[in-house]
Amino acid sequence: MSRIGKKPVQIPAGVTVTITGNHVHVKGPKGELDRSFSELVSISEVENEVIVATVDESREANAQHGLTRTLIHNMVLGVSEGFEKKLELTGVGYRAALKGKDLDLSLGYSHPVIYKAPHDISFLVPDNTHITVQGISKEQVGQVAAEIRMKRPPEPYKGKGIHYEGEHIRRKLGKAAK
Repeated sequence: MSRIGKKPVQIPAGVTVTITGNHVHVKGPKGELDRSFSELVSISEVENEVIVATVDESREANAQHGLTRTLIHNMVLGVSEGFEKKLELTGVGYRAALKGKDLDLSLGYSHPVIYKAPHDISFLVPDNTHITVQGISKEQVGQVAAEIRMKRPPEPYKGKGIHYEGEHIRRKLGKAAK
């Protein structure tokens, strides 16, 4: 007996989903995404909804069911609305600027750090201490934001570095005087 998901993925207007076996292609106003999924789930489209069901009742099939449904949902959201991650730079002299499509970072090193924009990713720099990473793939936007953050992660003593907007940096006390 197979399990059908309780929450089918709704397809908004302007988005087309093409399912070929376990390969899903999603096209929308912001772009196109495609991905292949596990053979442990079956994917079908019924009346502007994508339905994911398990092939059997194994533990792996149940795990793949939730993952597949979430990935398809993120693909549909990405091509219709897009995703973004916001980063903040904290520290004296830390700043960001756009150089064409690439990101030019001054992070306290003796040289500027240039981060080349991957395909389908764009950067916004509203001021020199804030960066917005935008794209249609949630996975790729998160990965690029994490790679930029790793250029100078926040340190716990002074709080300097690159951190996500709203991220709480756990501070440590310095050396105590006796």
